[in-house]
Amino acid sequence: MRIPEHALSDLQIRLGYSFNNNDLLILALTHRSAEKNHNQRLEFLGDAALGFVVADALYHLYPDLPEGDLSQLRAALVNRDTLSELARSLALGNLVVLGQGERKSGGQRRDSILCDAMEAIFGAVYLDGGAEACRRCILALLDDRIQQNPADGASKDPKTQLQEMLQAKALALPDYQVVAVTGEEHNQEFEVSCNIALLARNTTGSGRTRRLAEQQAARQALLALQGMQSKDKS
Repeated sequence: MRIPEHALSDLQIRLGYSFNNNDLLILALTHRSAEKNHNQRLEFLGDAALGFVVADALYHLYPDLPEGDLSQLRAALVNRDTLSELARSLALGNLVVLGQGERKSGGQRRDSILCDAMEAIFGAVYLDGGAEACRRCILALLDDRIQQNPADGASKDPKTQLQEMLQAKALALPDYQVVAVTGEEHNQEFEVSCNIALLARNTTGSGRTRRLAEQQAARQALLALQGMQSKDKS
């Protein structure tokens, strides 16, 4: 699969960064199932850069927070769920280069592949433009999430937030059920549904572990509830 030039240009606009060497961006989008030269080394580099940039931003943004709370905030920002959501917002699934088997099995929608591509892009930006360019790119994409007030629950994971919301309303706790498990044993993908009394339909989430899939399903439930509240106010 060859990525069209116009698609690469559009992606760079969405990233807010223009590559000097487009080959680095193409490599960042190349999964190991497609080529011998793939994005895993860039992913390693991008993961390290992402962790540092987010930690530095949180340290300066919240000078009164203790180390434990800062660690929770960083974990909420630097994880597979957040990065796969970010990748989807950038439409990386349409661009990632996969082997035929991986593409047929829906790899372009898989959280693990999208997350790896997102981290690899950060690594590619670092190599192409340096540390400052990488920092600006990461912060531009994650700024809204980083700016969330910890007092509003940003340091709590979605399952905890959803559970506390339902308990405050004296409602039954969420019911999580595994809908499907795909992939080989060492690289499984779980799909989980979340059923709560306030929503007519179950929400779903996916992840490499049941816990991560439950977290994503809970996040979708929270988003659905927020949408209901917005409609009620209007």
